[in-house]
Amino acid sequence: MIFNSIQFIIFLPVVVILYYLLPFKYRWILLLAASYYFYLCWNVNYIVLLLSSTMIDYVCAIMMDRYHNKRSKLLFLWISAFSNFGMLFTFKYYNFFIDSINYSLNFFSLGSPIPFIEVLLPVGISFYIFQTFSYVVDVYQGNQKAEKHFGYFALYVTYFPQLVAGPIERYTSLAPQLQTKHTFEYKNLANGLRLVLFGLFIKMVIADNLCLYVDRFYKDPALFNSLTAWKIMILYSFQIYSDFHGYSTVAIGSALMMGVHLMDNFRTPYLSKSIGEFWQRWHISLSTWFRDYLYFPLGGNKVRYSRWAFNIFIVFAVSGLWHGANWTFVIWGCLYGILYIVEKKINTIIHWNSKQNTSNLINGFLVLKNFLLVSLIWVLFRSQNLSQAKTVFLGLINPNKIGDDIILEWQIVVIFSIFLFLDYILYNTRFDIWIDTKPSFVRWLIYGILILSVIAFTGTENFPFIYFQF
Repeated sequence: MIFNSIQFIIFLPVVVILYYLLPFKYRWILLLAASYYFYLCWNVNYIVLLLSSTMIDYVCAIMMDRYHNKRSKLLFLWISAFSNFGMLFTFKYYNFFIDSINYSLNFFSLGSPIPFIEVLLPVGISFYIFQTFSYVVDVYQGNQKAEKHFGYFALYVTYFPQLVAGPIERYTSLAPQLQTKHTFEYKNLANGLRLVLFGLFIKMVIADNLCLYVDRFYKDPALFNSLTAWKIMILYSFQIYSDFHGYSTVAIGSALMMGVHLMDNFRTPYLSKSIGEFWQRWHISLSTWFRDYLYFPLGGNKVRYSRWAFNIFIVFAVSGLWHGANWTFVIWGCLYGILYIVEKKINTIIHWNSKQNTSNLINGFLVLKNFLLVSLIWVLFRSQNLSQAKTVFLGLINPNKIGDDIILEWQIVVIFSIFLFLDYILYNTRFDIWIDTKPSFVRWLIYGILILSVIAFTGTENFPFIYFQF
């Protein structure tokens, strides 16, 4: 089931209505059943993986609470890690790993290739494994008591608004809310509906329409001229942002209708003035996960400079690999690590004073510079392989290249401009908070524009969310 479907438009209000009608003691059963049904709509077979990960981590955390010595607790931490990341490796990375080995075997003529396995990538596996494993680590470190109620723990793992693409929530943040009795509040319902509407707008109107142009170009980038390559590079930056931001916004709005507050996953990242700031505003739940569960354990910044640079590089490289089993993603992550390290070094040499930092000219230059860097790196993210990425990059730097051009329709330009304007005015705020401060006439005018846009500019095809592949 996807958010931008008739099935979900029926499913969500039914769940919300039943949630408030049912006595509190039965609500967790409703939400758990709804969450499993939501996931079963994807693929019945892969529910086994979700259940396995849930049960293994539930038992491991219980056993950690039972045994207080570090050696026993460490054993169950390793059982959890081996089980979870073993599943993730098998279904997501095995073929990538084998392909790399086979390439080496063929290059050095060392033997027959190793066979691949034919499996589909389970939707959301990277998200729910990271979420449940963070809970196990917190229990191991003594920051969280093990949950004794299996139903509540299973609900934390499977809560349907954020199950397949985040935000990746911590147990201490989400679980207490799922165990709290929420009374119906008009404000939560209104703000939740606003977020769902805005999320569907930026997904179905912005991302999906941009997808048509981007997909056409990436079928064969060599056919198009340099100007088109630059246009598509910019369009893809906003396609992936609108796509994932749209999902997160609908997820936050859906949960808010039931009184649950999920963390914001995006804060106008393209208005960032540095790579570091960009990753504080883009996919925030994943960035903070890597910070807390990889960067800090490696030593963080409390080490010598060379080790700090190594830590940063490893975090970004692993982040790239998390996104996909392809060398394009690994290099994508490594480039961010290098840029982050270089940027920090430059900042120690060039100190912007407070007057310079408040200059609109300088801030505008930094935002533009950062956006272009991010857009260039997105080429690797979108390309199917390194060869295709090379074709796109060569097309960008060859102004004399002759080829077809992709002309944007005026309707797309207008809608795209509206989104850019909305993104600008939502700097350091959120759509539901911003619109709540406007007069009633203005609010309903904006609602009308969003609804009409969804109706008028949405095609018959439902494009899957990009981050479902991770």
